[in-house]
Amino acid sequence: MERDRQALIKDLQNRFEKINRESEISILEHWKGQLDRLACAKPEGVAALQMQIKKVADMMANRIGYLKKQT
Repeated sequence: MERDRQALIKDLQNRFEKINRESEISILEHWKGQLDRLACAKPEGVAALQMQIKKVADMMANRIGYLKKQT
């Protein structure tokens, strides 16, 4: 009985870790895509590039705020 419980706990831990890794990969892929778009852009100057970087930073801040409200 104890072995079954330990096996169940280990299985649940493995599933949780897998889901957590997949979620982290998805998040990183999204933000990498945002940065890749920024890297490919040909801004008119430093100010335009700064504005684009600020836009991505604001998007990240909004997402962080949304996630914090959910917890």
